[in-house]
Amino acid sequence: MRRRLTAALVPATAALLVFAGPASAAPADKPQVLSSWTQTSAASYNAWLSARNNRTPWAAYGFDWSTDYCSSSPDNPFGFPFATACARHDFGYRNHKAAGIFPANKSRLDDALYADLKRVCAAYSGVKKASCDSTAWTYYQAVKAFGNSPAVDGGAAA
Repeated sequence: MRRRLTAALVPATAALLVFAGPASAAPADKPQVLSSWTQTSAASYNAWLSARNNRTPWAAYGFDWSTDYCSSSPDNPFGFPFATACARHDFGYRNHKAAGIFPANKSRLDDALYADLKRVCAAYSGVKKASCDSTAWTYYQAVKAFGNSPAVDGGAAA
């Protein structure tokens, strides 16, 4: 019985290996793509947002697109739509941590969040803009101080 089972398993296992093929590594330019999508510029934000909205071409890169948006803070404080900026910040944190390059990039990732939030606030004027700018500054200060704590970023501290 043992020989029959072994004789049946060997070809089945070999067939699985042929169809599964070798594990594919992420494309060599993954670090450059990650960096390009986590800069402070509007162009960087727009490129990331375009990729987020059409992830299929980027599947081989194995990016972590998960988000808890603004963590324990409101995603749309006082009606200001901060959720997408927070999602990009999560993207930066999670993927830089996975690559083992988070500490060297944390400051830039936090600065990119602040730049994104200020672009949200640019759509307002007067008192409403001042309120948005103040809220953006508060969010920025929070991630600078606490952005690497499990309570804020939803993951383990690096």
